[in-house]
Amino acid sequence: MDTVRAYEEVVDFIAAGTSPGSIIAFSPSTTVKERVAYLIDREKTTGLSPDEKSELDHYAQLEHLMRLAKARARQYMGDE
Repeated sequence: MDTVRAYEEVVDFIAAGTSPGSIIAFSPSTTVKERVAYLIDREKTTGLSPDEKSELDHYAQLEHLMRLAKARARQYMGDE
């Protein structure tokens, strides 16, 4: 599996229209969560291939992006 699915989830979420509340409530699918958990476990135990390391890095970038969006959404909700 590659990060395409995770990116598609975020793109679909944005394309469907969002509100500060829906951004705060956003959570990746179980499939994506399980893949990230698997990669983190492998990283800690047996190590990752270069492709797997790249995949995990992409997930981390997406997580960072969503954390920033959620923080901004909380600010917007506080301003209402």
